[in-house]
Amino acid sequence: MNRRDLFLASAGGAFTGLLPSAVRAQATWPDRPIRLIVPFPPAGGTDVIAREIAARLGAATGWNIVIDNRPGAGGNIGLEAVAKAAPDGYTLGMGQAANLAINPALYPRMPFDPLRDFALVSTVAVQPNVLVVAKNAPYRTLADLVSAARSRRSQLTAGNAGNGTVGHLAGEIFARKAGFEIISVPYRGASPVVTDLLAGRVDLFFANPLAVKGTLESGDVRALAVTSATRMRALPDVPTIAEAGYAGFEAVNWTGLVAPAGTPAPVISRLNEEVRKALGQDEVVARLAAEGSEPKGSTPEEFRIFLAAEHEKWGRAVRDARVQLD
Repeated sequence: MNRRDLFLASAGGAFTGLLPSAVRAQATWPDRPIRLIVPFPPAGGTDVIAREIAARLGAATGWNIVIDNRPGAGGNIGLEAVAKAAPDGYTLGMGQAANLAINPALYPRMPFDPLRDFALVSTVAVQPNVLVVAKNAPYRTLADLVSAARSRRSQLTAGNAGNGTVGHLAGEIFARKAGFEIISVPYRGASPVVTDLLAGRVDLFFANPLAVKGTLESGDVRALAVTSATRMRALPDVPTIAEAGYAGFEAVNWTGLVAPAGTPAPVISRLNEEVRKALGQDEVVARLAAEGSEPKGSTPEEFRIFLAAEHEKWGRAVRDARVQLD
């Protein structure tokens, strides 16, 4: 090695030593466990999806992803922890329609700004609601229900699992689109809604698929439509509301992987790549289908556009229905 080469090698070594620690860290990421905050309790739908994705990512890459359940305030507590974490790629969050798109219109104060405080990785899954009625109800189709709702002197009653839930707002949006009014009856959870639906105390329920899976299988309730843009894999014979004459209708729950704003772009890109690979696996598709969900991967930019639209749609639904927290 001549003097010139020796000088350049020494200078290169010195330059490397002067690189910001964040840049050096990106080159070795991840070199410790990644925390995935789930802002809902264990065994719920969001938790099941998060654990499935974490397991698949770990198997494919060797990453150690640790689930951290932080429920409360409709998912706000967990997502606040994500928003305030260091943007180093070691804290992620499983966001949802509730905490990223609905809560900002429900809560007087939010502990984070869903459009500014997160780096968006990818949407993960969508889960439609199923519009069900009791087996002895006179409505055989969605058209039957709409016709009755428009002609009845007394309004139809729609049970929901809580004010501001996706099922509640899906019902409100549909009633406005179809040109009738409903009386929304909030409950604390889906189980008591099903009980009162079967007893005839409420007329209809925009339900989470898992909440009515057993009663659908037994024939105690009848599915009239689903709220997704395409038919559910688990209910292929049930039409979408859009198919039934209401073009463009879609009102679904969804999940999406987020990180603190400022998380390095190469980290977000790698996460996005691996999440989308996982969502394409047959085992993941089958697991999500069992939960009434469908995989929905996206680029970070597609997620940004989707979130902005959802933020506007659900915010408008909350305001139009004058929804208040229980």
